Amino acid sequence: MKIIIGGALGHMGRELAALAAETGVTVACGVDVAWQGQASDIPMTREYDELNTEADVLVDFSRADGLPRLLEYAQKAHMPLVLCTTGYTDADQALISRAAQTLPILQSANMSLGIAVLRQLAAEAARALGSEYDVEIIEKHHRRKLDSPSGTALMLFEAVKQERGADTAAVFGRHGRDNRRTQTEIGLHAVRGGTVTGEHEVGFYGNGEELLLTHRAESRTLFAQGALRAAKYLAGKPAGRYAMQDVVAEVFK
Repeated sequence: MKIIIGGALGHMGRELAALAAETGVTVACGVDVAWQGQASDIPMTREYDELNTEADVLVDFSRADGLPRLLEYAQKAHMPLVLCTTGYTDADQALISRAAQTLPILQSANMSLGIAVLRQLAAEAARALGSEYDVEIIEKHHRRKLDSPSGTALMLFEAVKQERGADTAAVFGRHGRDNRRTQTEIGLHAVRGGTVTGEHEVGFYGNGEELLLTHRAESRTLFAQGALRAAKYLAGKPAGRYAMQDVVAEVFK
């Protein structure tokens, strides 16, 4: 399999290139606006319109603001996309949905297979325990992370909300002396500090008991592993929107 890496000079782009080399996946080219001609283990270019190579899938670990240029290239090249970037707006999501009418696009706020399983378990727990249990989501990341709460925390919130009902509302942190919890809210709390790779906890708090579902990322390598698994899954798929849940479903067949 041949891949193109968007954001190839970033932390995750480098992780993905290294893992590809170890697992026999060819990196046809990397794309990064930070490339100034410096030496690289893979072919590089600054812009998508400078690409002149064939590949099976493009895996993007760049920035959300680069989405329009990325989609323009992918549609011209008929290139399947694995979108690993977070921070997309509602308008961005609409662009992705429009592009997915003609391209296979797999998007996830977190490429970990473990997180995909956590999302499934959280949904099942919400369905089984019902509205009598309060739900709180806590996420922790390193000090450099820009978006808050994390895209993964929001993804977990949506998974629980689908089971709890449309009137379920997110409450982002709590402050004040008159903040009594309501039965239809889910709290989302972000912690930023140090070098934490990533931790997500979905807690179900009932009358006399707690159920805590926790995922801790110990290395960025696991995100690269998930991205490669997603790329292999997506290659050859028809146009449409896909998620890591689809990859997990295939694993457990």
